[in-house]
Amino acid sequence: MRSVRSKIIAAGLVLAAAGVGAWQLLPASGSSGGAIRVGTSDVVSSLDPAGAYDAGSWALFGNVYQSLLTLKSGSSTPVPDAATSCAFVGQKLTTYRCELRPDLKFAGGRAITAEDVKHSFDRIKAINSDQGPAPLFNTLDSVKAEGLTVTFNLSAGDATFPFKIATGAASIVDKDAYPARALREDGKIAGSGPYSLAAYKAGTSAELKPNPSYKGQAKPAHAPVTVRYFKDSAQLDRAWNEREVEVAHREMPPAVLAALNPGLKDTRYQASGGSETRSVVFNVRPGSAAAPLAVRQAVAAVLDRSKLASEVYSGTVTPLYSLVPAGIAAHSTPFFDTYPAPNGATAKKLLKDAGITTPVPLTVGVNARGANLAEAEELKRQLESTGLFQLDVKPVEQWADFQKAYAAGAFDAYTIGWIADFPDADNFLAPLVGTDSSMNNGFSDQAVDGLVARTQSHSDRAGAAADFRELQKLVAQQVPMVPIWQKKDYVMSREAVTGAQYLSDGTGVWRLWELDWL
Repeated sequence: MRSVRSKIIAAGLVLAAAGVGAWQLLPASGSSGGAIRVGTSDVVSSLDPAGAYDAGSWALFGNVYQSLLTLKSGSSTPVPDAATSCAFVGQKLTTYRCELRPDLKFAGGRAITAEDVKHSFDRIKAINSDQGPAPLFNTLDSVKAEGLTVTFNLSAGDATFPFKIATGAASIVDKDAYPARALREDGKIAGSGPYSLAAYKAGTSAELKPNPSYKGQAKPAHAPVTVRYFKDSAQLDRAWNEREVEVAHREMPPAVLAALNPGLKDTRYQASGGSETRSVVFNVRPGSAAAPLAVRQAVAAVLDRSKLASEVYSGTVTPLYSLVPAGIAAHSTPFFDTYPAPNGATAKKLLKDAGITTPVPLTVGVNARGANLAEAEELKRQLESTGLFQLDVKPVEQWADFQKAYAAGAFDAYTIGWIADFPDADNFLAPLVGTDSSMNNGFSDQAVDGLVARTQSHSDRAGAAADFRELQKLVAQQVPMVPIWQKKDYVMSREAVTGAQYLSDGTGVWRLWELDWL
């Protein structure tokens, strides 16, 4: 989501990547020239912003599209990009207005208008893709375009709205090239970002060339970039070792990351405090084995996060006890407070008191990439060792197929990662546990929705802290999801390349335009 994975008029906000790790500089060898090759095991699910709400897609979007607002490197405050200015009108936080730059053009040469901006938002709501970002704009009621002015009318006060329009979800598309009620599926892009898409092979590569007509917050791109997409972390590691890429980001194998040290030849690396999280999501629809609350609570009672972190991830992840990770303001630990240690007796009592026959059969979906399958097998081992559960792990190779399967309720539970769209506690709660959430698990709770609305009404984000803590408690009680871990973000590059540290600078923006040859 994360996504995944920035901004607002917020005082007291703790930046998700506070404490960026040291950038290790080592002697280099090798040549430079041509396109810089960046390797990743992330997946681009769609080239259309209305159809994607995942980290891989948004990483690409930030380079080929523009949003009205964006983030400067290392900052948590939105700044204008395609806009010259944006601000709330009045005190109710229900009207937000932006003035568009007068000289913007799509890479193809057509001038960008306020109508393009309106079209970009309207179609997200109209298409309402199960894999799209519509849940992020749950408070957006309507958009008005007049001259260079874009006015957003919100159904309720939403202080997080500036965050949201600084994300990949708010990418501005050409109204003449993107249907109003259907996704564009021709493998092309009409955007106005620092790069234009020269060629694209789904699941293989994206060739980016600098866009000379770009005008916005980012500096002009100098070097062409080829993003190479690998099936899993093992393939990415192989490509790195065989020098098929100059930059590797998301995600090398845990053992490789754990072994990073200053003695490695021709390797720069950065480990920054990240806000990527991973959770078990439960299908709570009627008929699912995870629909009874006691089943979900029993899973939470026996989960051993520390063993997962050490045995599957070589200590490169940290156990997490709330949907809101450490490093984000209002983080708390309600799952630890409720279930301080794995306890089979507690789980057994929960199930017995609810009249649930054991072992409980659970189908668990997993996208079979990286360490995901090993993680699922460890979960299976932990839960089945209690005698209370019987798990059937269902691997799904393709990310798009996995998304469709869990949205359709094909599993009783599934595991998924989340990367912040912006570093505010709202983004780890509203799109995950609010009604019609991006998790598509059927969960809806009036008290949760009420607290989400209250937290969004605080323009001073510090004022929302008490409500965020109460909301996290409710999640631990209702257990629509169980958080597992959070992790640091690692970037590796060859010494012949500069600027790779900006791919992980705490903002969630993948700044490929910062890359260049030394």
